[in-house]
Amino acid sequence: MRAVVQRVEKASVLVENKIEGEISQGLLILLGISEDDSEEDVSYLISKILNLRIFDDKEGNMNLSVLDTKGELLVVSQFTLYGDCRKGNRPSYGRAARPDMAVSLYNNLLVKLRESDLKVECGIFGALMKVKLVNSGPVTILIDSKKQF
Repeated sequence: MRAVVQRVEKASVLVENKIEGEISQGLLILLGISEDDSEEDVSYLISKILNLRIFDDKEGNMNLSVLDTKGELLVVSQFTLYGDCRKGNRPSYGRAARPDMAVSLYNNLLVKLRESDLKVECGIFGALMKVKLVNSGPVTILIDSKKQF
């Protein structure tokens, strides 16, 4: 499971020009799910996302998590995070999970994130979406549950 985590001042996701999810200060999470992901990957990613210390403390040091700041979360599914560009110029998505498997893990991740009592918004799984954001910093972190980077 892979996530691109961006610290944002605000972010929203639109489907057919309708806002499906919108947050203020917090994290935008672009989420990719691979064919070999499981509930263990969900748990790993949730722990990392909620405890990632990328928000400034009073001294201006990145020492606070989204839990500490009571920030908000916007989760957007993005199978293209498993695009493999090593051969040719057209990415291969062979490692991305099939939609029926991926949607289950995606929904479980949302349920568990909501247990944190933070505001959690999301897009529509599998839909063509437009994401708008104001990246704060900019701060962008890559997380891979298999620790490939």
